[in-house]
Amino acid sequence: MALDSPAGTHKDPVTGEMISKTELKRREKQRERDAKKADKAAAAPPQAASKPAAANEDDLNPNQYFELRARTIQKLKETQSPNPYPHKFHVTQSIASFVEQYSKEGLILAGQKLDDVIVALSGRVHNIRSSGNKLKFYDLHGEGTQVQILANVRDAENSDEFMSTQALFRRGDIVGVTGYPSRSQKGELSISPSSMVLLAPNLHQLPSAHFGLKDQETRYRKRYLDLIMSPGTRNIFITRARVINYLRRYLDNLGFLEVETPMTSMVAGGATARPFVTHHNDLDLDLYLRVAPELYLKQLTVGGLDRVYEIGRVFRNEGIDLTHNPEFTLCEFYMAYADMYDLMEITENLLESMVKYLNGGSTIVKYHPEGKDGKELVMDFKTPWKRYDMIETLEEKTGVKFPSGDTLHTAETNKFLRDLCVKHNVDCSEPRTNARLLDKLVGDFIEPLCISPAFITGHPQVMSPLAKNHRSRPGLCERFEGFMCGKEFCNAYTELNDPFEQRLRFEEQSRQKEQGDDEAQGVDEVFVDALEHGLPPTAGWGMGIDRLIMFLTDSPNIKEVLLFPAMKPIETAANTSGKEPGPAGQL
Repeated sequence: MALDSPAGTHKDPVTGEMISKTELKRREKQRERDAKKADKAAAAPPQAASKPAAANEDDLNPNQYFELRARTIQKLKETQSPNPYPHKFHVTQSIASFVEQYSKEGLILAGQKLDDVIVALSGRVHNIRSSGNKLKFYDLHGEGTQVQILANVRDAENSDEFMSTQALFRRGDIVGVTGYPSRSQKGELSISPSSMVLLAPNLHQLPSAHFGLKDQETRYRKRYLDLIMSPGTRNIFITRARVINYLRRYLDNLGFLEVETPMTSMVAGGATARPFVTHHNDLDLDLYLRVAPELYLKQLTVGGLDRVYEIGRVFRNEGIDLTHNPEFTLCEFYMAYADMYDLMEITENLLESMVKYLNGGSTIVKYHPEGKDGKELVMDFKTPWKRYDMIETLEEKTGVKFPSGDTLHTAETNKFLRDLCVKHNVDCSEPRTNARLLDKLVGDFIEPLCISPAFITGHPQVMSPLAKNHRSRPGLCERFEGFMCGKEFCNAYTELNDPFEQRLRFEEQSRQKEQGDDEAQGVDEVFVDALEHGLPPTAGWGMGIDRLIMFLTDSPNIKEVLLFPAMKPIETAANTSGKEPGPAGQL
């Protein structure tokens, strides 16, 4: 029998090594097997990679992603394996409650879980991270908080079902999780699921978790998406709810009764504003959407409801800008046997205590009217607030003596005001009534002085058709306006309760309306009749909730504090023909 050649006598043609004959044969056979496997793999149809499924989906445009995801969910609806829209998932506690209960230090050690505790949570998946095929991490969001899902196949009741279910989940899906409170190896509080279920799939790509949702138009038109992606937006509307709740409790504690008054009426009264017009088909009658609930609330005071208030929507057919929306939320209250001075004290106390409630005791609020990177205004709500007398302050700022109060309504005063506006480059569009000219002067010279909350008082009667004349200054009335950061937030006065004087003022308003002022009020005969039955000495107050929320949440745009602000409809073939509104258009 021939003997094998000595070791190191044969050269490997691939590596160049000197090896034995036996080793060379072994390597050649292994290379043949490897080559056959490679040929077989090349001939096989391409398979989807196990991990990059989601990564590949990230490369799709929104329409492609939607089509792919929609087909997947439609197929699940057909097979019901599983049902992508189940009727019910039993939740044992909220995510916030879970975090509070199990985040206590020392309760769960890093890398451990509580095997004897089973909880069920639900929420929306924001981020998905994989660590191999059998371990995934999810960020589960709900009620303004989040917790990590540590999905390990070894914790599953049914490993095959668990793996197939994991493959269905995408960012934005609403899922139910049943499992054990735990902590990851790094110590992060988690839930380790024994099972997970898809409760409602998200068919659309969520914006990047890193960059978030930045486009303002999309944020306002798709507030649901804004709320999903932006915790700050959620916090604004939580603050809004807290403010309204505080306001209600404050008034309730003073013995006020909350009421509701009509949204539509035949006369648009209670405020100087242009109304929206609607039509009642059955009565074949044009009606106005209310610009204020004032006249109804005062009728209730006539009827013996001495302290009434309403918080609700009002509608004014005016421009849209950073501080105005055509429909907004107003609080009005009427208090019998009180005057404007009582209400100034109530206003100061209400807002100082409200700001302390929101700010943990501080009365300081910072506001950035041009955005977070712009100039900063610092407001102090500590009482007492500064007070500016309108005519006296205008005289001081313009350096001229104004006509006496009892002549502020005359044609001579109109010429004086026109000349003054021209001299100081104060723009006032037609009709240039005395009231409008005065209002423009106040806007230029006094309102910018009011950074911290302040009151402007001493209004001429010509500017306030529903306010009682001043008890010691002829031609003026008992009224104040509250301003902060140069913007009005509340308006109040000692109410006019003389029906004879009220009729004369309504008639003057009608004359202004005939001159072209479409914001002037008409004569409301029902309200005059109510006054003829006797309105006790009363003070009335109104505050725009939305503008107040802007200041308290540092929001420079009123759209930030309205869940669904008025937006110009998106132009489509349907709505440009005048048949239908555009998508996501609130107007």
